[in-house]
Amino acid sequence: MPGWFKTLEKLRPIYDWTYKLLLVICKLLLMADVVITSVTVAGRYFPFFTAPHWSEEIILTLMVYMAVLSATLAIRKRSHIRMTAFDSYLPRKALLCLDLLADLAVLALGVILLVEGAKVVSPTGNIAKFAKYSSLPKLSQIWMYMPVPVAGVGMIIFELEQVFQRIEAFYIDDDGKGAQA
Repeated sequence: MPGWFKTLEKLRPIYDWTYKLLLVICKLLLMADVVITSVTVAGRYFPFFTAPHWSEEIILTLMVYMAVLSATLAIRKRSHIRMTAFDSYLPRKALLCLDLLADLAVLALGVILLVEGAKVVSPTGNIAKFAKYSSLPKLSQIWMYMPVPVAGVGMIIFELEQVFQRIEAFYIDDDGKGAQA
């Protein structure tokens, strides 16, 4: 079994690259959000400056993207809020089992987000056909729902890494050496 984990360790650069890509995307979305919000506020208070009529809907869309993409980033760093009050009282193997169960539940959520989100944004879906931004009637609201399947993919990628790490932890003793099979 340890050889299998060495093979999986070779995938770490893919996880690192995906994490960095999503982080850069979140940073760019935040910068765009701040710029558009600043222009909108300036347009309300300065008479010589006109705020774009589409700014509010685009700001909300960018915020949706940042929310779901940053949630996938939190999975990789294990920085989601968790209940850990009893962790110190549980045996290590029991805690690993519970953490693995939680990771599998989030992995299932990622699959659901991907499958159902893909249905919503598919060209045959009602959103793609009919929903339009009110301030930008030529732009489909498919862009507002697109982060759902994208976040599903990110959650699946990062949860698979977490599941493999939890399974690997079963084979490592408390002192860091491999357990006897």
